[in-house]
Amino acid sequence: MSCGASPRDHHPIRKKRQRLSPVLASPRRLPDFPVFIDPPDLTPWENGNNGIAGVIERDSGRPGPEITVVSLIHGNEFAGALAMDRLLREDIRPICGVMRFVFANINAFRHFQPNNPTASRFISEDLNRVWSADRLHQPSGSSEMERALELLPIIQRTDLLLDLHSMLWDSTPLYISPSTRSSIALAEMLSSREDTQFLTLTDLGHMGGSRLIEHERFISPGKSRGSVLLEAGQHWQQETVETSIRVIRLFVEKAAHLYFDTSRAEHGLTCHATVTDNIVARSASFAFTRPYKGGHIIESAGTVIATDGDDEIFTPYDHCVLIMPNLCVRRGQLAVRLARRL
Repeated sequence: MSCGASPRDHHPIRKKRQRLSPVLASPRRLPDFPVFIDPPDLTPWENGNNGIAGVIERDSGRPGPEITVVSLIHGNEFAGALAMDRLLREDIRPICGVMRFVFANINAFRHFQPNNPTASRFISEDLNRVWSADRLHQPSGSSEMERALELLPIIQRTDLLLDLHSMLWDSTPLYISPSTRSSIALAEMLSSREDTQFLTLTDLGHMGGSRLIEHERFISPGKSRGSVLLEAGQHWQQETVETSIRVIRLFVEKAAHLYFDTSRAEHGLTCHATVTDNIVARSASFAFTRPYKGGHIIESAGTVIATDGDDEIFTPYDHCVLIMPNLCVRRGQLAVRLARRL
């Protein structure tokens, strides 16, 4: 199911500069981000218990969905792994069906250094850009592709998927789902409780390649399987760990309700926001007019939010939501997503 307005009903987003707009000086290098949480000890889980390293499986013994929670798709985003570690030590169990916890890129995680916390995102390539059928049918060629192929049998059996992530820049938490009925229903279900009422988003995909939530298992039309990605907060904050714990608990508790109540995936879905535009920096001098936080709402269409060389970047409609603005963007990188609230 698609939600949102057509890009054609926008005001222009990019215009040649007509006036001198106030511009935030864009840093030439990333600032030093403080790390307020310690990496988890994953020793008990590294070997796995179902034949695949880093995969912990628990079977309820009762019929139900196969659900999967994934952390460490990016090796430096370990708040989700801390949450999973805590819940596994508390012996979390599925109500019915099978639950799997996946620590995805353990090799990259092992390289984490607090004095250079962004360097261990991956070893060779981004593990969250390789999940298209074309890539998965190619020879591996990297440690991330080898890991994707190792985890593929798990993904191909999963009915409902929760992929845990966090963000480099300060931002309010949000859910991202494919624009299918069952995935949107999953995101809406996870956002139904007061302590998890974050922005629920569908977007345009990622310019760098297919993410795990976009694997064909979850985007095939007419299927009841669903996936959702949680951006739980800034990478190295304790609050991000606590948010991840709350969402995992809710996912494990509620997954069976969505799986068995197929009417929930057919009626009453409301998409909170949909991404309409990906703004890519065309110059090395891209800069925002102020240090926007992710989730910030620009009330009026036509507001200048950034400059990019000789261009000004405008909001294309009223109540425009800025999704994960990159305050240290390089030319060719995604600077910000623009989303319309619905």
